[in-house]
Amino acid sequence: MGDPSTKTPAPRLVRMYLLLSLLCMLSLGFLWRWQRVSQALTNHTTCSGLERSGRRNLTVLLWYWPFDKPFSLTGDVCWDKYRIPGCRLVSQRSLFPTADVVVFHNRELLQRHGDLPFDLPRPAGQRWAWMSLEAPSSNLKRYSNVFNMTISYRRDADITIPYGELQAGEAGGHLTGGVPSNKSFLACWVISNYQRHHRRSKVYKELKALIPVQVYGRWTRTPLSSEALLPTISRCYFYLAFENTISRDYITEKLWRNSYQGGALPWCWALL
Repeated sequence: MGDPSTKTPAPRLVRMYLLLSLLCMLSLGFLWRWQRVSQALTNHTTCSGLERSGRRNLTVLLWYWPFDKPFSLTGDVCWDKYRIPGCRLVSQRSLFPTADVVVFHNRELLQRHGDLPFDLPRPAGQRWAWMSLEAPSSNLKRYSNVFNMTISYRRDADITIPYGELQAGEAGGHLTGGVPSNKSFLACWVISNYQRHHRRSKVYKELKALIPVQVYGRWTRTPLSSEALLPTISRCYFYLAFENTISRDYITEKLWRNSYQGGALPWCWALL
């Protein structure tokens, strides 16, 4: 067995680029999960009767920009950026009547109190996709029988978009031994959204009473730039990869990037 390695998307601010690639790949069969998801979404395309021959583009309409951060969709985004043919990615709501798939991001959907285009005539065969890049914080039962498919980090979603995954290394590879000489702290934590009622905050307090924990981020007024993040974490033996929400399959860049790429052993907690 080779040594395991990680394949991970960029941090939070670059999620939108990954989102754009996902939406473009919907044209290939509604999908993204690197190499495995294309087959899963081929089934969805077949069920909807959409053409995959390239004779027409599949139009994907993004109803809300996730986290209210728009990107330019000028030109043939799917082909120019990702070399994906047969795809048209748009954000103009006026194109709703011609869209094959309409994607609704959960965070903005909740902020706008469930603003859905029920007042517009829905074309036959048009699919509505519920998407969430974060753990939902409210009950979603009110959306039962509204959406045709789900897009999220969960493995049981119709389209799974994980923040990262373990992959086997090359055959014959070897793990490097020894402890890096740059280690200066036993444990560290980068935290900006600190809330006393969060369970991770209570775990941190209990842990701090036992061992020293070096804390960075806006909470302690010691923010780290993207360039300084991983080098700083690399000086720690352990990293507190605590999510702000405990939810099935919700494992973000705190583990995949901060801990693994930073070279610190992750300290995680989850539902058992």
